[in-house]
Amino acid sequence: MTLVLLVFLGGALTIMSPCILPVLPFVFARSEQKFLRSGLPLLIGMGATFAGIATLAAVGGAWAVRVNQYGRQLAMILLAVFAATLLSRRLADWIARPLVALGNRLLPGTGADAKVGFLPSLLLGVATGFLWAPCAGPILGLVLTGAALSGPSTHTTALLFTYRAGAATSLAIAILAGGRVFVALKNSLGAGEWLRRALGVAVLLAVAAIALGWHSSVLTRLSFAGTNRLEQSLIDAINPGGATPGNVNSMAMTDSMTGGRAVMMSAQPSTGLPIEGEMPSLSGATSWLNSRPLSSEELRGKVLLVDFWTYSCINCLRALPYVKTWYAKYKDHGLVVIGVHAPEFAFEKDPANVRHAVTELGVTYPVALDNNYAIWQGFNNQYWPAHYFIDAAGHIRSHHFGEGNYEESEQIVRRLLAEAGNTNLPPPGVESSAAVGVQAAADEAHEQSPETYIGYARAQNFRSAGGLVQDRLQTYVIPPSLDLNQWALGGNWVVDNEKATLSKVPGRIVYRFYARDLHLVLGPGLDGKPIRFRVQLDGLAPGANHGADTDANGAGVIGEQRLYQLIRQAADVGGHVFSIEFLDSDAQAYSFTFG
Repeated sequence: MTLVLLVFLGGALTIMSPCILPVLPFVFARSEQKFLRSGLPLLIGMGATFAGIATLAAVGGAWAVRVNQYGRQLAMILLAVFAATLLSRRLADWIARPLVALGNRLLPGTGADAKVGFLPSLLLGVATGFLWAPCAGPILGLVLTGAALSGPSTHTTALLFTYRAGAATSLAIAILAGGRVFVALKNSLGAGEWLRRALGVAVLLAVAAIALGWHSSVLTRLSFAGTNRLEQSLIDAINPGGATPGNVNSMAMTDSMTGGRAVMMSAQPSTGLPIEGEMPSLSGATSWLNSRPLSSEELRGKVLLVDFWTYSCINCLRALPYVKTWYAKYKDHGLVVIGVHAPEFAFEKDPANVRHAVTELGVTYPVALDNNYAIWQGFNNQYWPAHYFIDAAGHIRSHHFGEGNYEESEQIVRRLLAEAGNTNLPPPGVESSAAVGVQAAADEAHEQSPETYIGYARAQNFRSAGGLVQDRLQTYVIPPSLDLNQWALGGNWVVDNEKATLSKVPGRIVYRFYARDLHLVLGPGLDGKPIRFRVQLDGLAPGANHGADTDANGAGVIGEQRLYQLIRQAADVGGHVFSIEFLDSDAQAYSFTFG
């Protein structure tokens, strides 16, 4: 019941998010009509489409994504035509008679007494629902991350409908209030026709904004300063244990409906450090690195920092230098750090791969391999990375999801150590040199591209003709141009649920992105043979803009399954076209991340 209430409130907060702006003209275009015959069916259709598409996109594969894309294109055309009928009655009469008749039924008339049926309003709501992409705050991320991890279920669909019901409630209030305002303006100013035309212009501008992708770049970035902190406060207030799924990679949930990786706007540690719950068991670990198996009971008397991570997660890698520094500084003062490695991709379940990554990354504290997600579920966690702070009595006292807030996190560690009787602690602070290369902090000012999965289970914005073909060899062609955050394959590939594997050379991947850094999770074939590749930026060698895993000519080698930094722009940070060409077959590509 608590979760249902939380999700409903998250949906209600949608009205405060800038990402709702492109949809508002369609909603207010109904505010002059009777609510039960016009506004209500509009909201029902809009919410049902969103809930259905969101469910399918989270768990249904690439075919569901294509359905949504085609639906969006048809909806934009349809709503643009309807906007034209709002702008000019002569223009409406000039349009073909059947289309005019449909448009007049779907759009508001000149007065509140215009006859508008339930079904036409419902259909307009369905069309609007294809265009509605709510910014992903912690609460919507909670639902969709659970869907991506757990697969399809009636529980997931019910939560999405609950979120939709919350959004519909706040929009219904807006419609009712807007109707009163419009009637007052018409009565006092005699501006009925001008209001109609203004709504037509607003609808056209909204369609243009959606077609140009502004809703998933500019408005999404604005939302981070909008409702996310309020939503997280609700999570903390309703479930102070903090073990609630939520925030996701910066843009990932707006259009792509994927998630699990937390970023900068995450749970704020409570300054009072209340008891949030008891530390769950660690017995579910499948194996341990750097340590014998540890139990929660034997760790009593120690201050614990439990860090959920996975070694191909860019957000985890950027937080890792701080965790390592805290361990080095405070391990002799009573702090125990436990890294819980919860894999996202199948190759991260291989203990040999994790052991190699732990060695390469210089992780010396105990690491529990949580391949069955037993510890993850015990904490009810849904984030990479997630930090839980546990006192010497075994109580969870605070938590933090994602990157950032490092000074506050260290202060929590110090406070818990002091409570446990530890004195003469070393001075706080992390040297800036601790985070370099791929682990350096992201350039938030320029990051407008989302984490993008290549496997069909969570792929979005794929633009090669014909879409992704599941689990069989297919020849793909890269289109002449791509819009922002679109990508394509070229050559012969086999795409499964989590990756694409190149069958034979030549093979390429192209992505139009907007960020300082571009990373790609890559791996060699089953034989482990190194695979050569070459990257370009806007058709040229990257030069000074090469990443840690490429040289100035763009050359690199895939030697293991991990995240590769391919681009780090030194200048002219912004929108560019990235391409990677593989010079050997069997290359495996999993996901893009940016920073």
